[in-house]
Amino acid sequence: MTDWRKKIDPKTSALLKKAARCQMELGTKEVVLSRTGVKRKRKELTPKSSQAAAPTQYASLEEHNKSIGSCRKCPLGETRTKFVYGVGNPQAGVLFVGEAPGRDEDLQGEPFVGRAGQLLDKILASIKFSRQDVYIANMLKCRPPNNRDPQPDEMAICLPYLMEQVRLIKPNIICALGRISAQALLQTTTPIGKLRKIWHEFNGIPLIVTYHPAALLRFESYKKDVWDDVRMLRAKYDELTSGI
Repeated sequence: MTDWRKKIDPKTSALLKKAARCQMELGTKEVVLSRTGVKRKRKELTPKSSQAAAPTQYASLEEHNKSIGSCRKCPLGETRTKFVYGVGNPQAGVLFVGEAPGRDEDLQGEPFVGRAGQLLDKILASIKFSRQDVYIANMLKCRPPNNRDPQPDEMAICLPYLMEQVRLIKPNIICALGRISAQALLQTTTPIGKLRKIWHEFNGIPLIVTYHPAALLRFESYKKDVWDDVRMLRAKYDELTSGI
């Protein structure tokens, strides 16, 4: 007779032994082991996330934007004026990621169009880029009330949208603008000052961190730091694209 124990994997065997011990401790005279029951229990213990369907993939940024533009998955969808998807070159070599739309962005439906956006344009020009050369997006697609910081649950809901943008654009480099986007993308609480000056990685893509342009409007001393960061970015970009 074939030993049935040789037909089951170690995890199932451990579950059977545990079930037997529990029945014996309860005073059961006969120990009943059902492999069907064990399989059903193991399936129930499988995290729901692993059973979820794969996210929908789109053929273009335009198609993606049209599909998610009416999103109401979080309360911000009810308070926004316009959904702020992103702007720029759909085949951009560099993707800039901020935190969330502000008042001007919410009104116009385009990221970085206020004073911080004007400063970002100057930063781009300093390293021979324009808004049309790169792509600009945010962690959130809707403006938080009173420009408060994005909440973790809001970013978790919006992250798949950004991930699809990354997949479609296929940038050579990602630049996180500001503490919130940097910490969210890198899944860390490390202060932005310690995240700067070194290269990180996001899903296999080189990622660099610098201060948000809005911070430069408040603290001019950051301008030199940002200049150093974007020069690093430009040098890396030239290195990665030199053979293209």
